[in-house]
Amino acid sequence: MPDGKPITKNVDWMVVLIYIVCLGIGWVNIYAAVYNPEANSSIFDLSNNAGKQLMWIGTSAVLIICILVIDYKFYETFSFIIYAIMLFLLVVVLFAGSNINGSRSWIKFGPFSLQPAQFAILGVSLAISKYLSDPAISLNRKLKDYYPIIGIILVPAILILLSKETGLMLVFAAFAVVLYREGMPGAIPAIGMSTAALLIITLLYERWYIVGVIVVLAALTIWIMPTMTRRRGGLWATILLAGVMIGIVFGVDFFMNNVLAKHQRGRVMVLLDPDSDPRGDGWNVIQSKIAIGSGGFTGKGFLEGTQTKFDFVPEQSTDFIFCTVGEEHGFIGSFVVVVLFVLLISRLVILAERQRSRFARVYGYCVAGVIFFHFLVNIGMTIGLMPVIGIPLPFFSYGGSSLWSFTILLFVFLKIDAQRPFTLSRG
Repeated sequence: MPDGKPITKNVDWMVVLIYIVCLGIGWVNIYAAVYNPEANSSIFDLSNNAGKQLMWIGTSAVLIICILVIDYKFYETFSFIIYAIMLFLLVVVLFAGSNINGSRSWIKFGPFSLQPAQFAILGVSLAISKYLSDPAISLNRKLKDYYPIIGIILVPAILILLSKETGLMLVFAAFAVVLYREGMPGAIPAIGMSTAALLIITLLYERWYIVGVIVVLAALTIWIMPTMTRRRGGLWATILLAGVMIGIVFGVDFFMNNVLAKHQRGRVMVLLDPDSDPRGDGWNVIQSKIAIGSGGFTGKGFLEGTQTKFDFVPEQSTDFIFCTVGEEHGFIGSFVVVVLFVLLISRLVILAERQRSRFARVYGYCVAGVIFFHFLVNIGMTIGLMPVIGIPLPFFSYGGSSLWSFTILLFVFLKIDAQRPFTLSRG
């Protein structure tokens, strides 16, 4: 940007406004989630989560100023270096991290803790954007172009999994949105969703029934469409697909018993039947649904939530912050929160599509995809539609690492977008 221009020039103020509103609503609901009528502590009291969150909001403002001051070319030029630093921190946390809530994914600095896994999303977003900015890369024509992307995503995902942060590891699935926009065939995400559906069906029904259905469907395909199955290896492709599906069916038991931890298995089973363990793994979901349902249309009122006051829902100021919104502000409050996220994500997609460089467009979709995934899964798990995997609601949930990572992720894109009028078209 030319010298003398204010750093806020050309910044998309609609996104900034939504960000501020989300922070404000989130902060108020964090206070409601931890409010104790007997203590009657202030919302500014640094001894509770609301006061601490206000401190994180203030430091986020400093981060925003720093992001807007830095030249936008910095983020593209040093993308791989930032990615490497994130990987280094993920390795460090495996050996020197603190164990909090069963996961060794935190680095402590005195009274404060930082979770590198939250910031790894930024490094991966920048690295993918930098890689795909090469005009020679074509995801719809060359299979070899996928190999570096798989590595960029897989390495931090494995490191995060080793630190026992399965929920944050699953966030990397959000990058499928970016890859699809940049040319990945729709068959690939379709296969992924079909596999997930087959896994769920296998957990619900007898294995041999499902195998029988697969064999019958394959036979019908070969019989009804003989021309298709006889040419270009169609017959063998049908048989191979049926074989893979049968392998998945019989591999579910191994996956459940040898890959997932005991509490993760419990969460999967609770997703299928919340009443299977009402006082164990199903407790959070059942109490969450009670809290949201009890709010009715208009809610019980600010600081009047009974589920909140008596701590029926664990982690209510972090992963289950949406419960407080639903209980105290009802359907109206919940609807407002959903609309805010829909507007934010839609606006980010619009901004991404208007970019002149491929790097900026890809990064914009990374931001939109990551926020969408968190929004979908977090709210989904509070109402029993998604497994409880422990990921925050962006800008609402309590936590410095969460707020900082989302703030940096979002405002780096706003800085890049602000330079769009001065950027030459590159892809």
